[in-house]
Amino acid sequence: MLNGMGLSWKSHHVLGAPFKLPPGAKMPTDANGEPIKIPPMLNLKDNMQQLVDEAAEGGLEYLVCANTPTATLDDIKSSIEVLNKTDEACKKAGIVFAYHNHDMEFHAVEEEVPYGIFLSQTKMKMELDLAWATKGGKDPVDLFRQHPGRFPLWHVKDLDSARENILPVGSGTIDYKRIFAAASIAGMKHFFVEHDMPKDALASITASYGYLTNVLKV
Repeated sequence: MLNGMGLSWKSHHVLGAPFKLPPGAKMPTDANGEPIKIPPMLNLKDNMQQLVDEAAEGGLEYLVCANTPTATLDDIKSSIEVLNKTDEACKKAGIVFAYHNHDMEFHAVEEEVPYGIFLSQTKMKMELDLAWATKGGKDPVDLFRQHPGRFPLWHVKDLDSARENILPVGSGTIDYKRIFAAASIAGMKHFFVEHDMPKDALASITASYGYLTNVLKV
């Protein structure tokens, strides 16, 4: 269907484990303020080979783990086992496997930072969500310099000064000129403009596209 529409499917997100909210967390709300509803989905812990096989059948370049449990060191250890097994299965299938972060991976768990553990104990690539990394207190450019070539995929959105509200790219506080200048260090191949639950999706993507093409000349 996508090929017939002239579109190219580069990357696809899957869950690392059955979805559950972190302790004390509330379900995110949609543009109308209503809690979003997440239907049951396959996940890498229980359905890894099926998801890899389907991604290969679809002609995908990248399969991405959208999130995985990191609340405890045991969670992190279990997640790393799943991630490494998926990375090997993807390599056999001719797909690149990557991990997508939120901000929680940059907060210490029992004095260990999950994202650092993922970088050191796996060989998978990373889809760096630049805004969530910034919210987590990390400088994306520093990550690129410390791990060159590890970040072929980016998620691109902006944040307000309080690091609380998501904004169209170029209308917030993240220095995207500096980040895109380091794209070759990161090894960036594709970036995806994103805005979680915008009130006006077309206005948001139009503003982001205008900034990226007219100001940054991407």
